[in-house]
Amino acid sequence: MTALRIPNRTARWLWLATNGLGQTPTGPLELSAMIHDLGFVQLDAIQVVSRAHHHILWSRNQNYREPMLNRHMAQDRGVFEHFTHDASVLPMNFLPMWQRQFRRMRDKVSQASWYGKHLSSDHLDMIRRRIADEGPLSTHDFDTKIEGAREMWKRPPHKIGLDYLWYAGELATCHRDGFTKYYDLAERVFPEDLRCQEIPDQEQIDWLCQSALDRLSVGTQGEIRKFWEATDVAEVADWADRSASELVPVEVEAADGGWTKALAAPDIESRLVGLTGPTSRLRILNPFDPAIRDRVRLKRLFGFEYTVEMFVPAAKRVWGYYVYPLLEGDRFVGRVEVKADRKTGTLTVLNLWWEDGVKRTDDRLKKLDSELERFARLAGVSTITWTCSRT
Repeated sequence: MTALRIPNRTARWLWLATNGLGQTPTGPLELSAMIHDLGFVQLDAIQVVSRAHHHILWSRNQNYREPMLNRHMAQDRGVFEHFTHDASVLPMNFLPMWQRQFRRMRDKVSQASWYGKHLSSDHLDMIRRRIADEGPLSTHDFDTKIEGAREMWKRPPHKIGLDYLWYAGELATCHRDGFTKYYDLAERVFPEDLRCQEIPDQEQIDWLCQSALDRLSVGTQGEIRKFWEATDVAEVADWADRSASELVPVEVEAADGGWTKALAAPDIESRLVGLTGPTSRLRILNPFDPAIRDRVRLKRLFGFEYTVEMFVPAAKRVWGYYVYPLLEGDRFVGRVEVKADRKTGTLTVLNLWWEDGVKRTDDRLKKLDSELERFARLAGVSTITWTCSRT
């Protein structure tokens, strides 16, 4: 079959539409549908303006507000938390297809040296008994201490045990207070009809691959695997081989004019026919937004090189601790460093960088001002100050 060729501009439009960034982020808020279409939303503790999960959802619909996600989990049981490439929330109805990932993560963490020595049956039984008897508990309800030197990422024994049982699917996140996670027995959080379904591993693998491609529209086998981080290279290759008659081979033009071979969802032609250009609104995206998480794909499609520098020593940073990409239409036009102080009600613009070739027009600055005002409302602050040049 001759590969379908997708020009770069069309590929950009397709990628933004696939990620829910093609249209103006207004209108009725359908949180369940939004998370379902994305597949998952990454969680992150860092709150510079608003935590990543809130910012990601707000970017798709700016009627979203921070308390909504926890209500959706704790009251509606519309999502569950687990590990994709990182801690994330996923639609609850995906639970039957996540059973093998519980097993994969259980086996992975049990083999890690700093986990394994703290996973005695007595220690795990103690955690299970306490939660069964007392109800949902957080790490603050336990008092075991870190043994030996305090090293980065080292955890006290109770945190290691809680994490292990959570990875294994024996415990589930019941709710959060701020960003503090409360663990409960999985059978008290997960609906029984979903928790007890037994889906063959091969069917789960096929679903993971196909649903990843649905949410990529177009992707290489590597990109399909990395979407959930719940399959391995051989499993994706086997799925692609068995599904070859249903998949559409494509070649996608990069920003530099090169071409990449990939696979497309079976309905790719109808997706392209119905494609329209993205909104011209200027948007502040989160560093963990799914549209930019794959930095290689980001650079290939948009010619935009972006690195998260929060774990880079300050003296070695090129940009800053937490810098937000600026998307306008189908181009990444710059990046901005902003910080919210909720106590004083202030959003401060610390730095602004435009990409080479981007004009500092009054219209573009007005768009940025408008987005900053909207971003401030998400954080519940009202005053915007600048400590850098506006141009």
